[in-house]
Amino acid sequence: MPIFSDIQETELSGTKEVFLSAIRYATSTGDSFPQFEDDLRASAQEQVEFMLEDDEKIPLVIADDEIKVETRIVVSKIFSSFENELFSLILEPDIANMEMEKNIMRSLSDLEWMHNTLLKMDLMKDFVTHWSNISSNLLKVIEDKRLDSVMWDLKIKLIEVTSKVLEAVGYGTVVLPAGSRVELLKTWLPYIRKMKSLSDEMSTMEAAFPYKMSDDLCQCVEGAIVSLVSALPSNDQADILADWISAEQVKYPDLSEAFEIWCYRTKSAQRRLDEALTESAMPMPVPLSPST
Repeated sequence: MPIFSDIQETELSGTKEVFLSAIRYATSTGDSFPQFEDDLRASAQEQVEFMLEDDEKIPLVIADDEIKVETRIVVSKIFSSFENELFSLILEPDIANMEMEKNIMRSLSDLEWMHNTLLKMDLMKDFVTHWSNISSNLLKVIEDKRLDSVMWDLKIKLIEVTSKVLEAVGYGTVVLPAGSRVELLKTWLPYIRKMKSLSDEMSTMEAAFPYKMSDDLCQCVEGAIVSLVSALPSNDQADILADWISAEQVKYPDLSEAFEIWCYRTKSAQRRLDEALTESAMPMPVPLSPST
């Protein structure tokens, strides 16, 4: 039995090393590794996906504290790399630098892949937190006037990744404080609304325009936002819905369902309040004396 136990421990240790190495190769963030070719990166990503799906030891591996710490370090590096590359974009004299755009898109693809990996490792909160923290900075860059008519693929890909974050928060996979949920919505909702309008407009002007928000993406974003808004405190719901109603692009996302839920809850709360006030205002019955 001691020998068998030693063998199991050795096998588990080997699986942990393979898993960590594969993640580092897959995202090219290992300090001791050079930049890898796309086919090698793809192979490493497939290895991680295979282990998460089919390796019988993987539940023990992903539950290991060392694995969680190392994975979080990898995630932090990917986010930092992506943010730095995006900021370097607006410092570049040649805004149409194809190599720079390729690097940014590769980092964003790494983030999207890492999202799927973290979901299987129950570490989605790390991804959501990082994305929420850099969202304002991302939009400052991508809404720079020099990018108005270029890099549509990057703009749409940002919305695709954001939709995954909105779904995680909106459907309860990741629990955030109400204030953080409100900030996430108020940060991305105007941009998503604007991009939907612009991409539709470009598609109308140019039939072959390839960067329109797909119907599936639109439905995912809309469903997540409705769910997210409906779960907010009433005052926060009111602020977001008031902004939605007053916006020019009120057609998307359609928050009618969230608005109806808010109206129903508000009326119900008002009715309960009125009933409570009425009951408290009623005179208390005077008890009869024994002689009576």
